[in-house]
Amino acid sequence: MVRFTKGALAVVATLMMSGSAFAEQRVLKYNADFDATPLAGMQALIADFEAANPDIKVELNNFDHEGYKTAIRNFLTADSPDLANWYAGNRMAPFVAAGQFQDVTDVWEANNLGDALGATKASMTIDGKQWGVPYTYYQWGIYFNRDAYKAAGAEEPKNWEEFVANCDKFKAAGIDCLTTGTKALWPGAGIFDYLDMRVNGYEFHMDLTAGKVSWTDDRVRNVFKEWARIQPYITANASAIDWQDAAALLVQGKAANYVMGNFAVATFKQGGMTNDNLGFMVFPEITPGLPRAEEAPTDTIHIPAGAKNVADAKTFLAYVASAEAQTKLNATLGQLPTNKNATVDASDPYISAGFAELSSAYALAQFFDRDAPAEMAKAGMEGFQEFMAKPERLDAILERLEKTRLQVYK
Repeated sequence: MVRFTKGALAVVATLMMSGSAFAEQRVLKYNADFDATPLAGMQALIADFEAANPDIKVELNNFDHEGYKTAIRNFLTADSPDLANWYAGNRMAPFVAAGQFQDVTDVWEANNLGDALGATKASMTIDGKQWGVPYTYYQWGIYFNRDAYKAAGAEEPKNWEEFVANCDKFKAAGIDCLTTGTKALWPGAGIFDYLDMRVNGYEFHMDLTAGKVSWTDDRVRNVFKEWARIQPYITANASAIDWQDAAALLVQGKAANYVMGNFAVATFKQGGMTNDNLGFMVFPEITPGLPRAEEAPTDTIHIPAGAKNVADAKTFLAYVASAEAQTKLNATLGQLPTNKNATVDASDPYISAGFAELSSAYALAQFFDRDAPAEMAKAGMEGFQEFMAKPERLDAILERLEKTRLQVYK
């Protein structure tokens, strides 16, 4: 006869209970498109989530970025997961319109996300409802060389008029007021987006990128009027150089300002800049009183319409949206948490400045090539590049963009 001690019986009972719990685990299928570092960060978040929710097992199926763009259109209709990565703003709109993403307004309301994720709410909202949860973003703005400012006798501008006035000082010192490299087209879109949001506001910009506004509208022309004021002071051969080449001009003090995303900080520092001479500023106000919108490409998670485990998917979204989870995840990503109650590395002035900039913003744009369909985005960015080289062609550029709009948004 086999006898068990009380301790042995306790171990057996524990094993039986844990085995039973494991057998009863509910599976949550999650399709994503992470690179190596973000993948490690999300895997750590999932481990924490599973520890807090031992009855839920998350199965992460990770695709490469390009493959995912095609895969999501297939699996949303054929073999839907419970969670799927995507992007905010107009990039999610087609899936919402097609009924392929679920309304998760209840998750927002139950977790007070309208306040905690307030800056991102507009970009997650369609028809008054929220359709996903953002977990990370990064800021755009103006990076500047403090030494170039000193050499030109210029002060950091408080508004657009001061920024434009500084350009003459930089020119007199032989320094480009603004640099960019548009060989790959997209950097010029950052300049356009900010000018449009500062001249006309966030809602107008979203309507323009959604095809609801004519490119020959006077309000669009007003954007280019402001651009024309600084065009003579922008690096002359911008269309022939890449963004890294323009970054070198800022590093060398041959240019004073650069409209760029925070990912460029590593390039600036690799070139020799330090926190002492690399500055960051929010793009200045142009139309007084307009609510301040910012450029902040935002990564999001959604519940597909065909999800089988909706209840646990909502539990996961609430967890990802929490300040604690976003603090830990974004420390790994080197980006910014979308929850304003999260914390960031106070020793990094650019992360800290970006967190303050985006957490207090009225709304966030996703960048022109995310907010506009691919064909419109390409035509628009080609137009921006051409305008910087040949501003006298503006009428022809806008007529061409309007023709493209009428073809794309049918």
